Amino acid sequence: MSLFFVMSLLFGLTFGQTASLCAPSEYTIHVEKRECAYCLAINTTICAGFCMTRDSNGKKLLLKSALSQNVCTYKEMLYETALIPGCPHHTIPYYSYPVAVSCKCGKCNTDYSDCVRERVRTNYCTKPQKLCNK
Repeated sequence: MSLFFVMSLLFGLTFGQTASLCAPSEYTIHVEKRECAYCLAINTTICAGFCMTRDSNGKKLLLKSALSQNVCTYKEMLYETALIPGCPHHTIPYYSYPVAVSCKCGKCNTDYSDCVRERVRTNYCTKPQKLCNK
């Protein structure tokens, strides 16, 4: 094999696939309020995928800047608002949620992301379900 081919292959495996595995992915959110009669199933996009990370066994010997813990996070996002059906007049029937437009590998921003892996959390309806039509 030629040196150019081997170097191209290594470059592609190292950088090309890492970037391509972090992308917007379809996701369904189930939203319900105690006062409302229905649960709303919202189809949106979130950032999901693999990002290259470095976590050395010699953490105590290296500066924190030498360690890289990248996650698949939002590069661009927008918020949309849905109306939860079957809510009484005294209840605010709106729910705003993020929609991933594009994603990147980078540091987790706690201003708009939950950066901690939660324990078991359910994403299902306990009330009759309605689908959010966009």
